[in-house]
Amino acid sequence: MRIAMTGSTGFIGSRIRAALEAGGHELRLISRRARPGFFEWRSHEDPPPLEALRGADAVIHLAGEPVAQRWTPEVKQRIRDSRVRSTARLAEAMERLSPRPAVLVCASATGYYGNRGDEVLDETSAPGEGFLAETCLEWEKAAQAAEALGVRVVRLRFGMVLGREGGALKKMLPVFRLCLGGRLGSGQQWMPWIHIEDAAAMAVWALTEDGVSGPYNAVAPYPARNADFTRAMEGILGRPALFTVPEGMLRLALGEGAEIALASQRVAPRAALNAGFRFRYPALAEALRALLS
Repeated sequence: MRIAMTGSTGFIGSRIRAALEAGGHELRLISRRARPGFFEWRSHEDPPPLEALRGADAVIHLAGEPVAQRWTPEVKQRIRDSRVRSTARLAEAMERLSPRPAVLVCASATGYYGNRGDEVLDETSAPGEGFLAETCLEWEKAAQAAEALGVRVVRLRFGMVLGREGGALKKMLPVFRLCLGGRLGSGQQWMPWIHIEDAAAMAVWALTEDGVSGPYNAVAPYPARNADFTRAMEGILGRPALFTVPEGMLRLALGEGAEIALASQRVAPRAALNAGFRFRYPALAEALRALLS
């Protein structure tokens, strides 16, 4: 397949890119910065480069402002615009093409569900409340606009992606190795997670399986509470997790952005399992052991 791709240099995108290249697909890489071998798309206010999309069989859209930072009004605007506006621009550009790409795989996030306590959430669950939930809802609506063009659209709601090369685990490892790790807040919040290999495999599967469309939770079948995650890290690394980070301290440091660490989302990948996707790492302990051994 000829695939146009945004976000290919990020933590998740680079692994998906490697998986696609290993599968023999031809990639047209789109970047915000001018660099050799890439098509430049400097701003979500501008249309994406049509030459990258023309003749493509598929588009995978992963680009977006990182959410793991303190949320000022300016940061929140960048988080929203980098997702919602860029996706809308992609759909508008696809309308101008003939023929059009057959499929658009667009990243989303489990932030779609908001803070839901112990409620079991699947793809049929209603969206939650709050900034992330509202942003994800608008983001997915922008992607769905391509469905009216006859494009198969897949929305992957990623949980916390675990990998040594980036994301939350890379930041946590030095802390836990110094015996400074511990629970966040009460530790009872559910954390939807997925091993980086399964995240990449699901993206490739979404691109190549013609019967796959709509929302899919890109999370492992067995979510864990934050306290369970802490115990697993403690056991595998052989380092005691001596500390608890109080909720108030997280909110003081991150403002509204503390929602990322404190929201409880017990998310199940029901649609993916029903469609035949098989996880290599369904349980947290084996995923962490594979990453940290």
